[in-house]
Amino acid sequence: MSNDWMFLYDDTKETRTRFVSFMGETSRFDLAITMTDRFYGKLLVLNLLSNRFAIIGQDDLDEPGYLEHAYQLSEEEANELRQFLATMI
Repeated sequence: MSNDWMFLYDDTKETRTRFVSFMGETSRFDLAITMTDRFYGKLLVLNLLSNRFAIIGQDDLDEPGYLEHAYQLSEEEANELRQFLATMI
């Protein structure tokens, strides 16, 4: 087997990660939120309970249905997450 990898990129970046768990009105969220300059000011948000993640900025929070689709959430659950993430962006 050959180790002739064709890398598209191979970067090392300094990051800051915040781990936060909170209960909304409809569900619990356990998140790992990574901040880096890699995503042009957007956050890498991992939902540790569902093993889903997305790169999120203000434009994504404003996009109807984005959080619902990315995290497979109901509209109510997505609104709770949206309200929380809006405080970070």
